[in-house]
Amino acid sequence: MSVSMSPPAGSNELRRGALSVGFIIFFVVSAASPLSVLAGGFPIGIMLGSGAGTPALLVLALLVLLSFAVGYTTMARHVTNAGGFYAFSSRGLGGLAGGAAGVLAMFAYNILQVGLYGMFGGVVAGTMSSVFAIDLPWWAYSLLAMASVAILGYRNIDLSARVLSLIVIAEYLAILVLDIAILRSGGDSGVNFDSFKAEHVFSGNPSIGLLFCFAAFIGFEATTIYGEEAKNPQRAIPIATYVSVLLIGCFYALSIWSMVIGVGTDKIVPTLQALTDPTTFIYGLSDHYVGPQLTQVIRVLFVVSIYAGLLAFHNSAARYFYAIGRDGMLPKSLGLTHRIHQSPHMGSALQSLIAAVVVLIFAVMEADPILQLFAWFSSLATLCLLLLMALTSAAVLMYFKRNPQLQLGVLRRLILPAFSCVALSIVLVIAVIHFDVLTGSSKAISYALCAVIPAALIGGVLLAMRLRRKSPECFAKLGSHKL
Repeated sequence: MSVSMSPPAGSNELRRGALSVGFIIFFVVSAASPLSVLAGGFPIGIMLGSGAGTPALLVLALLVLLSFAVGYTTMARHVTNAGGFYAFSSRGLGGLAGGAAGVLAMFAYNILQVGLYGMFGGVVAGTMSSVFAIDLPWWAYSLLAMASVAILGYRNIDLSARVLSLIVIAEYLAILVLDIAILRSGGDSGVNFDSFKAEHVFSGNPSIGLLFCFAAFIGFEATTIYGEEAKNPQRAIPIATYVSVLLIGCFYALSIWSMVIGVGTDKIVPTLQALTDPTTFIYGLSDHYVGPQLTQVIRVLFVVSIYAGLLAFHNSAARYFYAIGRDGMLPKSLGLTHRIHQSPHMGSALQSLIAAVVVLIFAVMEADPILQLFAWFSSLATLCLLLLMALTSAAVLMYFKRNPQLQLGVLRRLILPAFSCVALSIVLVIAVIHFDVLTGSSKAISYALCAVIPAALIGGVLLAMRLRRKSPECFAKLGSHKL
């Protein structure tokens, strides 16, 4: 069994060799919050999108993201950096693009994590009120979760990994029990593949359905962030990326297909529309096909799934602060690691502070934690991450063009990165056009939120330009710290 060595005195590095392939997979799968997506996101996506055709759209999204993963993991073999998108963009597209990508990534992971605090607080408050008659404000539960996440984020990365591994295994087992029960019983009208027929795939509004499918994968791209802490990162990161995207995609496709079978191809949309709260849909299926015992387990795991996402995105945000602070674009204190835990403790503390301030602002405004805080911030983060993935695909193309000595096949260095860049850009345009549907708010509010993205990009460019004036040497090395 491999044991990570203590760093030499004065070292300022993340904990080398702390994460196995399995632990990295648990981190990124938990960031995708599989149970909260299946219970909370997809019922709405099915209702507003292509209905019974959603499993086919999931397969399409999976293929696009697999093509992205090819270039992404190929470059990860040459750029091992906790900055992920920031480091890739810096090495492929230059320091100014890297600065823009870095600030956008910091912004995206922070607002995604803060948005999840809204969902966590709202769901727990509702559950505690209905089950135990305990009436506390949603933000009280959010702050309690925040305190524990801050402690875990401050400490060793492998402690967080162990917590997440238990949560993810429990989530997958619970849903697989339901999937198997539905398929064994034959569901509403027998097991069939109607979901993959064109008449269902292109029914309703497939563009909106596709957006929900891409949003469901958010989190898988975080594998590279843990490269500096991985055992044998050149091998671990590609394996973790492919396994994560395949595991997430196949699990979602199987589960959504099973749900369609359970209710009936032609009945799924009317059934969802008849529910006062579509997020209770999975509970009804569980009651019918397994029993109330599993339903209670799923209710608990729904909350735990959100918590796992909070912990995973907290770690992602902290590592972006660390990587960009280490390179000099942010205060150097953010680029420090804890002398004992070797965690990015300053970035972790800053992330917790930001989350606390935003949650309290929304609490004072008496905003809805789910329909506003979560819906607005998670949707905006999805746009940011789609743009970052498109930029990273372009960075992969340029990186290998500038490094012809790296003997690689044309498929890995050119065709698939170019395809994913174009495909993700198209999805991004569709997402902007339909952003009001994703947020559930007016067009005015939706486009005001969208305007934050160019502001973040400009802010990143300005920070990079300031560093270039102050220290041309540091600017030239942006994103180049590697093992």
